[in-house]
Amino acid sequence: MPAVAPPRIPSGSRRELGLPGWLFCKLTARVLGVPEFHLFTTLAVHRRLFWSWIPFSGVLLYRGRLPKRDAEVIILRVGHLRGCAYELQQHRQLALRRGVDADTQAEVFAWPNAEGLSVRHRALLTGVDELLATRMLSEQAWQQLGEYLDRRQLIEFVTLVGQYDALAMTLNTLGVPLD
Repeated sequence: MPAVAPPRIPSGSRRELGLPGWLFCKLTARVLGVPEFHLFTTLAVHRRLFWSWIPFSGVLLYRGRLPKRDAEVIILRVGHLRGCAYELQQHRQLALRRGVDADTQAEVFAWPNAEGLSVRHRALLTGVDELLATRMLSEQAWQQLGEYLDRRQLIEFVTLVGQYDALAMTLNTLGVPLD
């Protein structure tokens, strides 16, 4: 389902975001090379929630134990299944920088009808699909993931899928516009 238009929660003003939030949003937009980073300028309207979410999200995206390439495969699949144009806009580019080429991305979107994915990526995508469909992993999917991920990575895998599922729901429901 696509995001609603116009946005249900417009980007916050400097006053709404507070000076630290406004500056953080401006700096992030500059780093990303966009005029405005709508994810942050929308979520930062709820300051306490935003500043609590930033470290959690940052650990998953930048300092997690999963290989960055795997994390992007997972995030792309969640964004695709949840119809979240914003997640896909952000992560298709980041995935390229993290080694997930356009052909692999196409296979992630075509899964389970894709043939060129590694056994590892097939296990990851099976896990993503099961979690999003049933909110649980079957014993078979858990065992397959356990062949490639250690205990900490298994915890992170489930948390990463849940985080990007929740974020897709938030982005789509609030109608956050593309950057």
